Order: sequence, then structure tokens, then C-alpha cells
Amino acid sequence: MIKENSLLKSNILWEPSEEWITKSNLTEFSQQVEFPLLPYERFHRWSVAKPEEFWSGVWDFAKIIGEKGEKVFTPPTDGGMIGARWFLEAQLNFAENLLRGDEKQTAVIVAGEDGVSQSYSLGELRNMVARAQEGLRNLGLSRGDRVAGVITNGIEALVALLATTSLGAVWTSCSPDFGSQGIVDRIGQVRPKVLIVSLDYQYNGKYFDIRDNISAVCEVLKEVSAIVTLTKDTEVSIQQTKKVLSWQELCQEGPAVLEFTRVPFDHPLYILYTSGTTGLPKAIVHSVGGTLIQHVKEHQLHCDVKPGDVMYWYTNTAWMMYPWLVSGLASGAAILLYDGSPLRKDNIGILWEIAEEAGVTHFGTSPKYLETLQKAGYSVGQQHNLSQLRSVLSCGAPLSAEQYDWVYEHIKEDIMLASISGGTEIIGCFVMGSPVHPVRRGEITCKALGMAVDVLDERGVSVLHQKGDLVCTKPFPSMPLTFWGEDGDKRYHSSYFTERPGIWTHGDLAEQTVEQSFVIYGRADTTLNPGGVRIGTAEIYRVLAQIPEIEDSIVFGLPNAGDEEIVLCVVMKDGELDTELADVIRKNVRKKASPRHVPRRIYSVEEVPYTINGKKVEGAARSAAIGQEIKNKGSLNNPECLADYGTLSERSFV
Repeated sequence: MIKENSLLKSNILWEPSEEWITKSNLTEFSQQVEFPLLPYERFHRWSVAKPEEFWSGVWDFAKIIGEKGEKVFTPPTDGGMIGARWFLEAQLNFAENLLRGDEKQTAVIVAGEDGVSQSYSLGELRNMVARAQEGLRNLGLSRGDRVAGVITNGIEALVALLATTSLGAVWTSCSPDFGSQGIVDRIGQVRPKVLIVSLDYQYNGKYFDIRDNISAVCEVLKEVSAIVTLTKDTEVSIQQTKKVLSWQELCQEGPAVLEFTRVPFDHPLYILYTSGTTGLPKAIVHSVGGTLIQHVKEHQLHCDVKPGDVMYWYTNTAWMMYPWLVSGLASGAAILLYDGSPLRKDNIGILWEIAEEAGVTHFGTSPKYLETLQKAGYSVGQQHNLSQLRSVLSCGAPLSAEQYDWVYEHIKEDIMLASISGGTEIIGCFVMGSPVHPVRRGEITCKALGMAVDVLDERGVSVLHQKGDLVCTKPFPSMPLTFWGEDGDKRYHSSYFTERPGIWTHGDLAEQTVEQSFVIYGRADTTLNPGGVRIGTAEIYRVLAQIPEIEDSIVFGLPNAGDEEIVLCVVMKDGELDTELADVIRKNVRKKASPRHVPRRIYSVEEVPYTINGKKVEGAARSAAIGQEIKNKGSLNNPECLADYGTLSERSFV
């Protein structure tokens, strides 16, 4: 048990019991590698200093299926990060590692806005993957080919992903709610051989027919030779040169033998896409081995996922948390796939109803979702039996200190709350939770094992209790292989290594504490700089979330006489923005943040721009406000709202 004096205990909201620590996977792992777990900071330093021992230990602990080989790690010749090689002699298959275990155990639970619809055993899942594998092989799919899904988060997407990777092919996907240009901007870059599509979907009780979008996409994707639709109705206007068949035709009934094509550790597995709000989305290529070993480390050691657990994350098929969730199968957990609105208009607690029925142990969500429940006065723990729940995880934006309080007061007292942070670029996390640490109010618990995380100031000096850039200083297995397309290696290098050669600069404004916990203040490219002082937008959002009259908000900086002034736009829950409320906002920001955080101008707007994955887009709001071109509107969920920001200069503010 970690000892704390009474002064330091004041911000601790939860501590693991001795039993929790003793029975944790992390404790068992430390015993296996024969290195003392506590103090954790020393254990972490060992995991970074001895990458061969640590990552080899993770392979063994997670019982990864495949030929491991003898050579675990070869560092880059230039002493930097790019060019590191991992498990040079290994041969493995991603799907083989996810489809192992007792055939009778529950593997997948499928749910929608009407609740849980079906569950599948591992044996049933293996059988479905075998039939889809045979269908894809009959379409000519082979190792290295790309399969793209424009597909809802259901059983078909999972089966298609696993069947694709079982053949050594590469999976990439978009959510059906992307516009046709947004889809083309992503999967069009990687020239897929097979396209698997939803022709319609439901969201918040509404039906959406996207046949026209799919037709437009298919006209552009010349290299696609076969299109598989998720409905028996395949009547969609598509070039006659392409083969069109239904999902049922692809996965014909009958016996099928599941086979696995093993590939090298660094063979491509996924192509994921950045949000694309500043240009064409980056197509990031991730490896089979890097993805698998990073995910089993994060799930088993940091999230304490065990066989028989049930993992859930609210995500669509476009976001990196979708493959992160899917990998839960490799740890013997069942995964819950939900397709629909997280806040059904007539039932705000739909996700918790499903979590209760499915026995979810690890519930993944976002600060925005928790804020909505908080403002609605929805007390989750009083409404639902969450006896199985052991952890709530959150990512996508910084989780405020007040939200930490709310989770423990209104969801469950005895759970491990883990705010985690990483990115699409690493298909994993830099900082995470831990089953052996206390949870500190407003802080991310610890550095992820094997990740040489630090916070550097503008001089390149490591700093504590001071804002700086979140960096990683040594290689790790889930670094991208490259960016797909022309000059991919060059674009990859310029994205993360230009600012500090040989050091990954992630683009987050962060702070680390003497306890080695972290606070993330937002993206560095949206950092505000009034008077030359760096301010994270999360610091202002945290204050605004406590003002009940405000439904939503967005903050950005605008140039003013050689300096920058802070502009705040708010969406009102009820009523209108007036000088009285503006005074309350400024008073609260001044008191709870600082005088430098106080917005110079406050406007009322109808909506806040979000990406399709649910992230605020401060850059797009700022560009619209100063009359700049908005790049790649296809990445936005509601691009039409930007017209409102384009008129701010003509309107009065309070």
C-alpha cells in the first residue's frame, strides 16, 4: 500500500486496498519479471531502461501466440527514435491472438438504442470469422491488401476486421456518418481492394439512408474490385466493373476452416486517420506486433483487465478507441459493441442500462458525456446496479477535477477512475491509470510502462509543476511504421520530430507533479498565449462546466495589437447571454483559474464545432472568426455552424 501523509492525502479520492494490489495483474507481472513493483517510479524507470527485458516480459505474461524469436530490440543507429526494430525474428497473427480461449465463453455483446440485442460465444465468433475469411479469400484478398469498412459498430465490423487480419491483410475504417468527401479523404488514400459498407443506420431514433454517399465514394475508389453491403438490398448505384454482394453472400452458410497467416512483428495491421482539421487526414500505418503488445500491456497491467471481464468504450469505427476496445479479446475479456446515441433523447441513461445488463467491468467514456450527465442531475449509482463495475476510463479531452468528484459521488465509490491520454498516432497511451496507485483529484495517475514520458519546457529541460510539452524520449513498439502515401516517412518525421530532433513531441500542453502524475491542458496548437503566457483551454472549460446556464462552450485566441486576446463563445441552455451572466463567467474564471484566463470577448452561438469523433475544434472556430479558409470540413460533424463564427466581427460582445 502506498503511504501518504495527511497533507498529501487531501486530494486523494480513492486508494486500492491491499487485496486489490496483491491480486492485480501488475503485481503478478512484477513477480514474473523478478523486479520489485514499488516504488512504481523505479519500476517504470526499469521498464524504459531495459526495453528487451520489459517487452519480452509483456509478451510472456500476456501469452502472446506466435514465434517470439531471440532478438527483442535493436535501437536506431542515430540514437534517436525512428528506425528501432522490435522482435526481429517474431512471426504472429493478430486475429489468432484475439480468437483464443474456451469456445463457450462469451466474447461479444451487441447492443443498440433498444438495449442488448445479442451475445456471441467465442466459438460462434470463430465460426463467423472463418466464413468471412473464406469469402474474402474468394474475392482474391491476400496478405498486405487493404480492406476498408464504412461501417457501424456491430458484429459485422468486428468479424470483417478479424477475417481481414487473419489473412495478413490490412484493415481501415470510417464511420457511416462521415460525408462522402470525408470518406474519400481517408480510405481513398490507401486504395482498398475490398470495401464493406453500411447502406443505412439509425441514430437517436432516426433512420439515415446513405446510399447516395456510398455511390459517390464507390465512383471515386477506382482500385476497389468488390463491394460488400450489410443489407440484402444491394441496389446501390455502383460502377458495373465492381463486384457487389451482400454480407450474407460473402459469409455463406456451411463449414469453414479458420486459418491464420502469420506475419513479421512489423507487418502492417491498421491504417488509422488523424482528425484532418488542418488538412488532409494523415493515414497512419500501425504494425501487427506493436499494436497487440501495446494493447495487452495497457489492458492487463494498467487497466487490470482479466479473463471474464466485460470491456466497453463508447466509440464509432473511425476512432482509435475502436481497435483499442477490440484488442480486449486478447486478454480474455468480452467486449460490448454499442451502435447508437450515447444520450438517447428519451433515455439519457441508456448506456448504463446496457452496462448493468451486460455486467460491464470497465466502462470507457469521455468528459463531455460525463458533463452532460452531471448537468442533467443523473445519479448513475442510484439508478443502476453496478456491482460488477471496477473501472471508469475517460479520454478524448482533459477530465476536470470536479468531474473526478462527480464520478465518485454519483457513479461508484470503490472504482479505479483512470483518465488516459495518448493518441491515434501511437494507437495507445502515454499516461494512464494503475491498480496500485491512489487516484488524485484532477490528475492522470502515472506514466505508462515502457514509455519514456516527460514534460519539457521551451529550453528542452524537464520540468515539474510547470506547463510544457508532453514528449517521449525513447522508442516504443507501437510507433507508426510510416504515413501511407508519397513521402510518408518524411511527413511522419516532420509531424513529431522537427521541434526536437530524436524526441517525440506529441503536441499536448501538460504538467507533471512530484508524485509523477500528470495534468493535460489541451493541444499545444490550440494553446492560448495572452501576454506571452501559455494557457490551456481545458483550464477555462473546467470553470465553464460548473455554470449551469451554459450548455457548451469553445475558447480560442485572436490577434490584437501584437498580442492575443481570449474569445469565448457559449451555447446557452436556456435564456440569453447578458452582461450579468458575462460578469459571473469572468468572476469565476478569474477566481478559479487566473486573471490571465479571463475572456476579453464573450459571444452567444448556436453550436460548437466538433469532429465526428466528438472533439471540439478550436482551430476551425478561430479560422472562421478571422475569415480564413476552413480546411477539410469533411472532418467536422457540424460544419454548417461555422457560419455563425464568421459573423462574430460584425456582432457586439458582452
